[in-house]
Amino acid sequence: MSLPADRVQDPLNESVDRLGEAARICRSILDQSPDNPTYLALMGVIECKSGRPAQAEKWFCKALSIMPDSPETLCNFAMAIIMQKQFRRAIPLLKRAAEIMPDFVPALRHLADAYKESGNLVEAGRTYERLLALSPEDVQLLYKLAIVSKDLGNLGAARDYCQRAVNREPSNPYCMNNLGIICYMSADYKGALDCYRRALELKPDYPEALSNMSILMQEMGAFDKALDFSARALALRPDYPEALNNLGISLKDTGRLDQAVQALRKAAALNQTDPEIAYNLSLALLAAGNFEEGWRLHEARWKTRFLRNSFRKYPQPVFDGGGGQGQVLFIYPEQGFGDTLQFCRYATMAAQKGFRVVLEVQRPLVRLMKSLEGIEAVIAGPEEAGDFDCHCPMMSLPLAMGAKFETIPDRVPYLGADEKEISKWARRLAPLSPQKPRIGLAWAGSARLHLPSLAMTDRRRSISPTMLEPLLQNKTIAFFSLQKEGPKAPQALGLIDLMQECADFADTAALISNIDLVITVDTAIAHLAGALGKPVWVMNRFDSCWRWQRQSDKTPWYPTMRLFHQPEAGDWESVIRRMDCELARIFPPSMTI
Repeated sequence: MSLPADRVQDPLNESVDRLGEAARICRSILDQSPDNPTYLALMGVIECKSGRPAQAEKWFCKALSIMPDSPETLCNFAMAIIMQKQFRRAIPLLKRAAEIMPDFVPALRHLADAYKESGNLVEAGRTYERLLALSPEDVQLLYKLAIVSKDLGNLGAARDYCQRAVNREPSNPYCMNNLGIICYMSADYKGALDCYRRALELKPDYPEALSNMSILMQEMGAFDKALDFSARALALRPDYPEALNNLGISLKDTGRLDQAVQALRKAAALNQTDPEIAYNLSLALLAAGNFEEGWRLHEARWKTRFLRNSFRKYPQPVFDGGGGQGQVLFIYPEQGFGDTLQFCRYATMAAQKGFRVVLEVQRPLVRLMKSLEGIEAVIAGPEEAGDFDCHCPMMSLPLAMGAKFETIPDRVPYLGADEKEISKWARRLAPLSPQKPRIGLAWAGSARLHLPSLAMTDRRRSISPTMLEPLLQNKTIAFFSLQKEGPKAPQALGLIDLMQECADFADTAALISNIDLVITVDTAIAHLAGALGKPVWVMNRFDSCWRWQRQSDKTPWYPTMRLFHQPEAGDWESVIRRMDCELARIFPPSMTI
C-alpha cells in the first residue's frame, strides 16, 4: 500500500502502539485543520494497517472529496476495498489512479491483481504486460503472467514466461516448481520431472513440490513413489489438503479404499470448496460400493476443470427422480462411449416410471440405442430434442434414480443388434472361420491427447497388439480385430480385421453377435459386449476404474463379464498368461465345432 507524499512519519512499519500514537497525532491535526487531505488519507492508511479497512473508507472518501486526483489516495482507497475482497469495486479507483499517473507501479500492480481476482484474465494479462514493460526483470510479474496465461489456456506463453523467470533466478525453487506445473500441463512429463527434482534439490522441505511430484508419479503409474511423496509432503504440513487429495487418489488406485476415503474426507474437510477433492472422494466411495454418498458427491464433477464448461444450462429443472406420468425427460451424454453404453440402462428405468424419454447419444451410437427398451426418441444432438419437462446428464441418472450397489440393474442384454444385420455378418464370417470358435480382440482405448491426465490413464489401460501374440498361437481359434481406432495389429499376427466395414456401433454389435468371446482392455468394446450379454474378458489395469471393484473377477454391472486384474502396475504379461491358460482349457487345441 502506498502512502500520501508528505513529510509525516510513515506509520505502516510501526507497532500497534506507534500506530495508535500516529492516529492520535493525526486526529489532533485534523481537529485544527479538518479538511487537510494529507492527514485524512493518512488516517485511512492507519485504519487499514490496524485491520479496519471498512472504517478506512470514510477517511479516504473525505480526502478524495477535497483532492480527487490524488493517485496515491485513490490507490490506498482501492487497497482498503481489496482488503475486504471486493475486487470489482476497487478496479475503477485503480484505473483512475493509473490514468492520472500512467507509470504509477503500485496502482498498476493492484489493478492487475484485482482484474485477476475478479476473473477478468484478459485485462489482468494486459496490465501485467504493461508493468513488465516498466520492470522487465521482475520475476514476480513473470510468475503472474505465467499463471494468467495458463488459466487462459495459452500454455506456450505460460511456459515462456516461467522459463524467463527461471533464467533470471535459476536457484529459485519456486520458479522451478512453477515451471514444472506448466510442463506437466503441457504433457511434457520429463520436463516436469526435471523441474520438480531441481526444486527439491534447492529446497528439500518444499511441500508443494513434493505434492506435485506425487501427482506426476501417480500419472506415470509409479504408485508407491506417489504415496511416498504425498507422505513426505504431509510430514511437513499435516493439514495440507492437496497432498491429502493426492494421497487419497494413490490409495484408491492401489485398492486401499478405506484409507483412501479417510484421506479424502480429511482433505474435503480442510478445503470444502475444492470440487476436485469432492469428485475424487466420490470415486473412492463408488469404488467401495457406497453409492448413496458416492453418486451425490459425483455431482461435483461439473465444477472440476475438465467438465466445468460442459454442464448444460436449460430453463427446465434437472431430473431429481420425481415426476413421470407422461412428462418428457431429456437425457444426454457427457463423457465417453463406454459411459453412455453403461448408464443408458437407467433411461429405461426412467421410462418405466412413466416418462417419455428423449435420449441424446453420440452419433455413432444412435442406431444401436434404438434397441434400448422404452425410449421414445434417440437423437444425435440437442437441437433435435424438442420440448421437454426436465433434463438429466447420463451419469446423473443413478443419483436421480436412487441407485444402490445392491440394486444395480443387471439384466442383459439391454441392447441388441438388428437381426438382419446379424445374419449378414454370419454369412460374412462363415468362410473366414469355418468350424472354429471366434474371439474378438480390442487392445486400446481413446488416446484423449487433448487431456494430458486422461492420456496418461489411457497409456496405463491400453496395450500394444503384439502383446496378444501368445493368445494368437492357438490355431483352433479364429481371432477377429474389434479395434476401430488406435494402433493396428501387424499382419503377421494373423488377425482378421473387418472393422473398416463397421460404420457405427450398431455394425460392431452385429459383428460381436457372431463372436463367441470378446477379450478387451477397459474400453467401450467391453461395455458393448456386456450390454449385448456376450461373454467378455476385460484386461483390467492395476489402478482400476472405480466401476470394476477389484475384490472379485465378477462385476454386478455385466453378468457375462470376467475381469483379469493386473497383480501390479504394468504387468500385462501375467494377465495374458492367465487368459492363455483359460483359453486352452475352454478351447483345447483338438476342439472343432
